Amino acid sequence: MNGLYEYLLAMADDELILGHRDSEWCGHAPILEEDIAFANLALDEIGHANLWYGLLAEIEGQDPLTYPDQLVFTREPEDYRNIQMVELPNGDWAFSLLRQYLFDVAELVRLEALSQSQHSPLAGVATKIVKEERYHHRHSSAWVRRLGLGTAESQHRMQNALDQLWPYTGEIFLPVGNEGDLASARILPDPARLQNAWLEWVSPFLQEASLSIPSEPSQALRRKEHTVHLKVLLNEMQSVARSESGAQW
Repeated sequence: MNGLYEYLLAMADDELILGHRDSEWCGHAPILEEDIAFANLALDEIGHANLWYGLLAEIEGQDPLTYPDQLVFTREPEDYRNIQMVELPNGDWAFSLLRQYLFDVAELVRLEALSQSQHSPLAGVATKIVKEERYHHRHSSAWVRRLGLGTAESQHRMQNALDQLWPYTGEIFLPVGNEGDLASARILPDPARLQNAWLEWVSPFLQEASLSIPSEPSQALRRKEHTVHLKVLLNEMQSVARSESGAQW
């Protein structure tokens, strides 16, 4: 696979798996407003994934109506390129909210850079998606601040979530493949620059929310390595499609 394909596949997989995790809050969120809000977040994330998969279909000369489903429902866990952070079980409300916030900021810095890409189809999709991601960030950041500065219990839960999630953040901006030439050609942004922008954004915000960033450095994971949780998630998500392989829905 070429560098651009691998990059797009990774972004699509991130959105898809996080969207699936967000959807699991439907009917279980602590208040009705958030039940609806997280259901909408899930739909947005999965919709963004579909846009990236559609762009992959265009690059590969495949049918944009069937190729995304093929990628989603027929690949094995080891073929997915999402970061481990998005495949982790939801945990409590604080964990899911903080994960959403950390991912939202990463998406914003990446999409704003991609909107300036010399690859016009890529820039077009990024420009479309970034508008909805700004809403996601407003929502998640408001909740992180509210809980971090809330009661002793809410602050404890948020800090515990940060302690659990921070080691996984080192994977977010690792190069997906051999994409150096694409960065030189201004098709893809430099991942180190994105990571620095992300850190400059999240670090002061978390501190203002009375949260302490763990002193241990985040792990440098690889997108081809997954936790056992991804297999469980995919077994559920792919079960119907695999039971009726080739069916027209």
